[in-house]
Amino acid sequence: MTMRSRLAGLFLQEDLNFLLTNRIPRLALTRFMGWFSKIEQPLIRDLSIALWKSFADLDLAEAKKTRFDSLHDCFIRELKDGARRIDTDPQVLTSPCDGIVGACGCIDGTRVFQAKGFPYTLDELLGDAATIDLVRDGCYATLRITSSMYHRFHAPYDCHVERTTYFSGDTWNVNPIALKRVEKLFCKNERAAIVTRLPGGQALVLVPVAAVLVASIKLDFVDALLHIDYPGPNEIACDADYRKGQQMGWFQHGSTILVFAPRGFNLYDGIAEGTPILVGAPLMCFA
Repeated sequence: MTMRSRLAGLFLQEDLNFLLTNRIPRLALTRFMGWFSKIEQPLIRDLSIALWKSFADLDLAEAKKTRFDSLHDCFIRELKDGARRIDTDPQVLTSPCDGIVGACGCIDGTRVFQAKGFPYTLDELLGDAATIDLVRDGCYATLRITSSMYHRFHAPYDCHVERTTYFSGDTWNVNPIALKRVEKLFCKNERAAIVTRLPGGQALVLVPVAAVLVASIKLDFVDALLHIDYPGPNEIACDADYRKGQQMGWFQHGSTILVFAPRGFNLYDGIAEGTPILVGAPLMCFA
């Protein structure tokens, strides 16, 4: 096979992936999946999980439970105690989730990237000037959670959660193919901006971004389930303390978490686009 034909095949595969996951009635399909995944019928559950395994590298060996009530129950599974080692170095911010590192690096004023050649600004993502100023010229990392990964997320450091801003939005797929084609995708999708404070007073902003089939974010410190039909309020005052590695919430399926730190932080050595990472592994560090 020639290089030209290989490239043509790759582009055809990407086109098909993009069409199947984005050129569909995304919101309607997401609502349907939210309903379907919670059906507690053994045959539906077993067939759904088996189908999922056939399309993804789903490994349930680390799951705390061995039997699940529904497909949804499997999506939001907990891990066995000790399945993730939390780095206790006080100079280190750890990854809040299992994932694959996407675009990452220094924040240029308020400009960051979702993929090479596709910038967006914190103004477009967060809206609030006070929140933006907390992390201006800081450091960021994009963490993509694939469909088969562990979907819960945890505190990167000892922190106090001050407030959460919920943004209702679309449900574009957040895989690399879509990130290279849809400008400012994270700014269009449903998301929650979580403002936390570290013991030294520095701010750390976490932004879970929902996606197709996913549009639902459960935060342990917010009473309501945040989803595409959530009625508000969108500005939610919070008052919760977390220890490094403690669970903060989960997605209903795979998606993305954006981590923004202020000046005075750098990416940890070896963190780069394409790097696999687990909850509790070093992500950033004090400069």
